[in-house]
Amino acid sequence: MTVRLSAIARSKGLLHPNQCGSLPGLSSSDACLTLSHEIRTLQRPKLKVSTLLLDIKPGFDNVNTSILRARLLASQVLSYMVDSVSSFLSGGTCTLVFQGSPNVHALVSVDTPQGSRLSPLLFLLYVAPLHMSVPKGLMVSYVDDFSVTVASPSYRRNIRRLQGLFSTITTRGQGLGVSFSVPKTELINRRTPRQRTPPSTAPIELEGQFFHPSYVVGWLGYWFTPALTTTHHFRHRLSCAQAVFSFVKRLSSPGAGVRPFLCYRIPNGLLLPILTYGVDLFTPNSSALRGMNSLLHRVQRWTINNFFSTPTNIQSREASLPRIISYCRYRRRLANVRIACAHPDGNPAAARVAPSVPSLYGFKAQGSFRHLTKGLSSVYLPLSWGTKVASPPLRKHHSVDAVAHLTLAVQGGLTRLPLVRLSPPPPGCYNPFISGSYLQQAPNSFLTITSSLPDSLLRYLSPLTPI
Repeated sequence: MTVRLSAIARSKGLLHPNQCGSLPGLSSSDACLTLSHEIRTLQRPKLKVSTLLLDIKPGFDNVNTSILRARLLASQVLSYMVDSVSSFLSGGTCTLVFQGSPNVHALVSVDTPQGSRLSPLLFLLYVAPLHMSVPKGLMVSYVDDFSVTVASPSYRRNIRRLQGLFSTITTRGQGLGVSFSVPKTELINRRTPRQRTPPSTAPIELEGQFFHPSYVVGWLGYWFTPALTTTHHFRHRLSCAQAVFSFVKRLSSPGAGVRPFLCYRIPNGLLLPILTYGVDLFTPNSSALRGMNSLLHRVQRWTINNFFSTPTNIQSREASLPRIISYCRYRRRLANVRIACAHPDGNPAAARVAPSVPSLYGFKAQGSFRHLTKGLSSVYLPLSWGTKVASPPLRKHHSVDAVAHLTLAVQGGLTRLPLVRLSPPPPGCYNPFISGSYLQQAPNSFLTITSSLPDSLLRYLSPLTPI
């Protein structure tokens, strides 16, 4: 139900292209990659960029069933699906099951109950009208977290624009019964590493409350600084992983009954995802890698319970844990291939890939500001996908361009990158058949990659093979 409804919503235009979260093939990294890409693009013509982060108040409890049903019917969604959604949102009951529970059914008093895969999708359909096109700006959302970015020659003009956009969004939300939590609002003024002017301290006034620009803001688990550096993000991830590791050691001390094979699963299933969250977008520097390696050596020593004098290379093999730099490279490779092969209609980051990338679809995002960099040859040269060695380095190019360029090793003998659909298209949608020895048409109109891909792609996706 959720997969079919999401595909139909895309084809009917019920979802905005910049909406992420709770949709097949989309994650928080796609929203953050889209945001960072447009920020760097707007900074190329020497514009000042500001971002306002908003959070909707308990949105799932404020979904009006009648408004959502009317919107689905107006878009000519199949009647049986509309009836299923109405039945899901009305007359629900829940029962708390625990030892000694009375087993009494209680009526669910919220409009959209949480805990179901369908609920976030219905919420996205409900708040889609809040999105709008922003001239020289961008609005990206992840479920109930919104980010509004604007650019102009001065930060004070950005604040006035953000105030006007907030007023417009609030007015639209009143018609839906949705409001924003103003105390959770954050403002950050973006800067470039070469910008030497003093940072702007002008606050923004929203509903009688003043918010000064922050030096670091957290959005979707990613920590952004004005210059988009990665030091603070990985310092935060390291502190979180250290706290979790200390907690795990207290609960699983020697003799506490923890089986040895569980000590091998805890680092891979718990500590590594926490420590390396965000490596698909951010690249840790040498200082961050030293701290992460130090923690990993402690984890390896605890896993195999060996002596402190044991060489670290032996610990890594015995504990079956990859090196941090190899694991980060592996995670980034997976993200690169996913973005380059994603359908541009359903992924805002894939829709901003450079036109030189040999993808199967030529659709590009209408709200992208890549055209502002044309004619800036003395300041910035766009990165060509076919260039084997990027000059200047990748870190100085657009975020999406750098991601696409790292997949150059994938091409091998392919003339076009394969298209991977993570959800079946809606009924009646044209799905072109792609011929070739490396693709096959699977059931339900899925296009999947077979084992006959070039060896370059298989080596590229290997976690232990260096580039």
